[in-house]
Amino acid sequence: MPAPQPTPGPTAPLPATRAIATPAATAAETETATATETAAAIAAETAATGPTAPETGTATSTTGTPTPPQPRRPHRRALLRLGLLAGVLAAAAASLLLWDPTAVLAAAAGPWRMPVALAAYAFGTVAFLPRPALNAGMGLLFGSLWGVPLAVAGSAIGAIVAFALGRSLGREALRPLVRGKVLTEIDRRLSEQGFRSVLLVRLFPGAPFQAGNFACAFSGVRFWPYLAATVLGVVPTTAAYVIAGASASSPGSPAFLISASVIAAMCVFSAVSLWRARPRRSA
Repeated sequence: MPAPQPTPGPTAPLPATRAIATPAATAAETETATATETAAAIAAETAATGPTAPETGTATSTTGTPTPPQPRRPHRRALLRLGLLAGVLAAAAASLLLWDPTAVLAAAAGPWRMPVALAAYAFGTVAFLPRPALNAGMGLLFGSLWGVPLAVAGSAIGAIVAFALGRSLGREALRPLVRGKVLTEIDRRLSEQGFRSVLLVRLFPGAPFQAGNFACAFSGVRFWPYLAATVLGVVPTTAAYVIAGASASSPGSPAFLISASVIAAMCVFSAVSLWRARPRRSA
């Protein structure tokens, strides 16, 4: 007889099924764990130190009060151009030691007399010669009829040259340095009310012509309002000084007395206008 087969005992319970760890699943779990740890570290650091201020724009102080952004420093190239502008202006002023504009005007004759006078006048304004002296010289050489338009044209040419030099060589370097209440207010008025502000500056006989040229060039005033206000604004003072120069040989003449009265009246008008345009303190 065949031997009896052994009866199998009770089947042991299988262990809990474990997922087979594939390489892809392992990598995903690792990345998830790493991301979780990184997020937790960032949250802990933020809770301890507060939110991080943005790199650009308005910064936030430790007390939570926003601080105004710091002005940018001028770029190195901008500073080099500013140095070039200073060198050009210094050379123009120093050249007056080598030649006399009055002698050049007196020596000019024939058809070249007016172009030479116009060029010498324009160069004189860039070289920081006082315009009253230039205007009086035009009156002495050409009289009132031709002296006034020549002086106005020379002023316009000089203003254009100064504006081009200041806008191309100095504005980028000096604009970030405009600080303080007074400088900021001047820059705002020239930028927003260019024609009116430039016109008031030109009408004031005591305002330095060259300083006005470069102040406008360094500000945000546009070229055409600047030029139009310059041409219109210099006419009264130019005419007054040219007529005074043309009639300087007779100080008691009506022409001289009228021109002197006009100069005094323009000084009063400009002073009153500047006083009324001053910034008023809030109560």
